[in-house]
Amino acid sequence: MPRMLDVSDEVRAEIGDEEADRLLAGDNAPGSYDCTSCRTPGDSEHERTSTVLFIGDETAVLAFAHAGCLPSQVVQVTEEQLQGAVRSISGDSADLEPAKVEQAVLGVTSGLVLIAGELHPALVVEPTGPIVRPGSIAAGDDFLPLLIEQGFMPVTELNSVPPVLHGWSVLLAMGQLHAVLQPGMNGGQPVAWWQAHQPLQVTEGWRAAANKHQQVLMFAAPVGSIGRQPREDLLRDALDKAAAGGKLVASVLPLAGT
Repeated sequence: MPRMLDVSDEVRAEIGDEEADRLLAGDNAPGSYDCTSCRTPGDSEHERTSTVLFIGDETAVLAFAHAGCLPSQVVQVTEEQLQGAVRSISGDSADLEPAKVEQAVLGVTSGLVLIAGELHPALVVEPTGPIVRPGSIAAGDDFLPLLIEQGFMPVTELNSVPPVLHGWSVLLAMGQLHAVLQPGMNGGQPVAWWQAHQPLQVTEGWRAAANKHQQVLMFAAPVGSIGRQPREDLLRDALDKAAAGGKLVASVLPLAGT
């Protein structure tokens, strides 16, 4: 039966129209798979699934991910990262497995941040490793440039509330944090930029502030800039240092849900 697969134009260009059409028809796509991003099970018959093509120096591996975890894309990696992965793009679908590529995970911390004498609910996003631009073969960390391209603003000091980033939102349901949503392709439905594997608990104070303002501050910093801080005063200190060092971007995201 047809699969609920997303095959991006860049993936289609790499694997060819015939292979892409076979995947979409369900001929070559697995029903169940382990998401190459979050490593939890997925089912392409019942949930939107992205095709992710990892390309090494000599080898290409087709993997699958929940559409809420990763968009369909081509990712350039080293040949060493692909070694050990079972690959059979044109063979039996049972032989298709996600590439065993170490990927950065977005860590999200919630806390209250005092700006201009008022407490604001905030989310701080920091990856567990460098984030490179899809398709890039260069070393480095493109996390902040990618977010700036999306509309996030560089922050040098936390003395004012950043602008609202329209189209993005924070999904809060039943008092728990579920996702950060970004605009869909071509004006479509919003999609998850980050999604909690299990809904995250937030404090009563954070939820009250979010309901009061109907918006949430989102700060983002490269790996190693903030760390897991056990107290909000230490989190604020880390944010101030990251801002002073030019390693912080922020925006205000409208609240979706309650």
